[in-house]
Amino acid sequence: MTNETMTEAQRRDRGLWYDANNDAELGEERSRADDACFLLNQTLPSDREGREKILRALLGQMGESVEILGPLYVDYGYNVSIGAGSFINHGAFLMDGAPIRIGEHVFIGPNFGAYTAQHPLTVEERNAGLERALPITIEDDVWIGGDVTVLPGVTVGRGAVIGAGSVVTRDVPAGVVAAGNPCRVLREITENDRPACGRGEE
Repeated sequence: MTNETMTEAQRRDRGLWYDANNDAELGEERSRADDACFLLNQTLPSDREGREKILRALLGQMGESVEILGPLYVDYGYNVSIGAGSFINHGAFLMDGAPIRIGEHVFIGPNFGAYTAQHPLTVEERNAGLERALPITIEDDVWIGGDVTVLPGVTVGRGAVIGAGSVVTRDVPAGVVAAGNPCRVLREITENDRPACGRGEE
């Protein structure tokens, strides 16, 4: 299969530049996801069964005991996978042109943005609707504070903590505290960070 014979969806899935805005197939898929998100966001928070049914139909994969507070927005939904025991607070936008993989026991604060899309820097190509999509991976046991943005192609390593308001432009290694715009590693997480929880400690 050559570049000329591929569909726009195939080009997207190979990380190539593709027409995101004018392709009918992709437009219909985004429209279906928009409708599902609207339905989810209008469903009572107390209707856990109904919300889970919508989420499992919308997302590519969702583990057990996942909690997602509305509103939630996605581009396609099927490119999102969320591991067991993870929690996503209000106002997440998962722009899943490429896969967004969220591991197990991940805590995500409100107003989270995971944006896989890259647009051309040159005006003509950008105005023509071209973009490409690079995957985002949030590994197990990560804690992400409120109002964090993760940009295309980024991996956040296992057990890392991302401070509130950060813009994550590059990979973050496992087991560190990182924060800022752009997000930078501040230090490793050590045994000294383990709290005395009042459970029998003197």
